Order: sequence, then C-alpha cells, then structure tokens
Amino acid sequence: MFSNLHKAVLVAAIVALPSMVLASEPFDAKSFEASQAAGKSILIDVTAPWCPTCKQQRPIVQEIEKQHPELVVYEVDFDSAKDVLKKFRVQYQSTLIVFKGAKELARSTGETDAVPIRSLIEKAL
Repeated sequence: MFSNLHKAVLVAAIVALPSMVLASEPFDAKSFEASQAAGKSILIDVTAPWCPTCKQQRPIVQEIEKQHPELVVYEVDFDSAKDVLKKFRVQYQSTLIVFKGAKELARSTGETDAVPIRSLIEKAL
C-alpha cells in the first residue's frame, strides 16, 4: 500500500498534470482549416528535432501557450512534412507563422529572443 507521503506525491503529480499538457499538436490540414473557419488565433511552428534554434524557441512558445489557451499551435516537422512546407512557402526550420482566421498576419525565421516572438504571436491574439 501507499504511505501518506506516496499519496501526497501522487496527488501533487495528478494536480500538476494539466499544466504540463500543452496545446500544440502536429499539423493537420482539416483541423487547421476548421481553426481558420472559426476565426481562431493560430501559430504554425516549423521545427526540427536537430535544430538548436528550434530548441531555444520551444520554451518561449510553450510559455505563450500556457498564458493564451485560446491560441491554436500546430507543429510542422521540417524533415517529414515537405507538402506542408510548400503550402506555407517555408524554406527553413525555426519558422513561426501567425494567423488570425484565414489571414496570415506575420512570420519570423530563426528568432530566439522572447520579446519579438511574443510580439509576433500577440498580433493574432
């Protein structure tokens, strides 16, 4: 059986779990189109697991996701989603594209400073 300490740790982990689950999801064309049709704030995050710039961007984007649960974030894998890259005219990993509904508002490539990333995303909020 569990001791009181084990129970307390388990409860704390369960309580913390929702804050650890992030809203970003792999890019899906139908879901993206539905988000656009609904007029949502959308971030396309083009990333690659080997990219050091992407790794620097990730905690900034995650923090913004936590602060703005209404933001829909789609991750696009630079190495495997070539059709999606072509659709969005993306040539480089670490590209962030912001939409409000169907309208692209802004994009950035290679930015790792939190202030410009936050400013970019806030255009859609």
